[in-house]
Amino acid sequence: MPRRRTLTLRGAGALVAGAGCIVAANLLGAPVLLYIGFLLIALTVLAVIVVRAPRRSGAVTRQVSTDLLTVSETSRVSIRFSLRALRIPRGLWRDVLPEAVSGDAAGEYPPPTGQLGYLITGVRRGVWPIGPLLLRTVDPFGLAQREQAFGETRTVTVVPEVFTLSPLTARVGAAGGTAQTSSSRLGQGSDNLSPRVYIPGDSMRRIHWRATAHRGQLMVRQEEEESSPDALVVLDRSAARWTARGDEADPAFEAAVSLCASAAVHLAQEGYGVDVVDSAGALLGTLRGHEDDRDGLLVALALVTPRGEARDVAALVGGTPPGPLVYITGALDEEDAALLRPAGAAAPMLFTTAPAPGAAAAATLHGWRVATLGDDVTEAWDDALPERIGLTPAERREPGDVPA
Repeated sequence: MPRRRTLTLRGAGALVAGAGCIVAANLLGAPVLLYIGFLLIALTVLAVIVVRAPRRSGAVTRQVSTDLLTVSETSRVSIRFSLRALRIPRGLWRDVLPEAVSGDAAGEYPPPTGQLGYLITGVRRGVWPIGPLLLRTVDPFGLAQREQAFGETRTVTVVPEVFTLSPLTARVGAAGGTAQTSSSRLGQGSDNLSPRVYIPGDSMRRIHWRATAHRGQLMVRQEEEESSPDALVVLDRSAARWTARGDEADPAFEAAVSLCASAAVHLAQEGYGVDVVDSAGALLGTLRGHEDDRDGLLVALALVTPRGEARDVAALVGGTPPGPLVYITGALDEEDAALLRPAGAAAPMLFTTAPAPGAAAAATLHGWRVATLGDDVTEAWDDALPERIGLTPAERREPGDVPA
């Protein structure tokens, strides 16, 4: 972060003009120029002392209205700034923002409303620092300035945007579906709680107070097992699939991450137990009905970058094929597409950002529903739905849609 010079342009000009007057006074023998020169230099030095001498200290606390900031989402940052100084200076404040967050984080100090705050919008996912707070003051003549930093930085997490997707045509993996893929796990809803008698060693946090009052003895919550279909979302982040851009964001990879988050959240809302893994088999998140599952997945996806190599789909799926299988990848040629096998998944959906000629046809032969992922995540999802496979763009439009 570059520091501002102590002298403003006006101050530097006054100092140069003062020195020039002193030189001219000696050459021309004009005493008045000597007085003017010393006056300008003295005034500039006094201005520097006025802005630099006072001792100031302060504490800064920031509060963001949302814990996780979504790309393209706007949130408010409220700042509490307690400045300790002999007198309250007048100037301009500015909060340092990273390029991944946009906002007008500046204003007059002291503020007219008595509070500091501004709006920020997520631009690029990741974990980014906000701060420090800079206070810039200038002397009454505008000759010298002082910019001082206060407080520490605060991190803000920008997570990928989650889009609302169209529902699947049929419940895959549920009773009566095309596949009976399910997982047994402890239920999270109130309907699966059956109280039992307290046993020494049970956690007091599991005591069912209503049942205890009803039966007259300590009862604890016993979660029954429930069966729920599974879904698997795979984000292929192997380096060979994506264009290396250094620190710059790859729009295709950002779209893939956004689709990964959207598909996982959408399938969880449809009642599936969702596992999200990368192409190397590393678990990025699970959605099993817990309140923190969604946030944990989004935070993990906020940090993913292209790296490593991809494993075979069968190794990622394991021994039990899922119902819906969403595989999201980047550049895909015909040879690699022919090696992708859905490993017994009931509803395999393949999304590629850059399919080579013949790649979609090769993947379709193995049962994949293939769609090209562009800037519009929802359109790519609709293209991969079963009833839309093989339709022309005109046929995919609903009766009430207006042609583009």
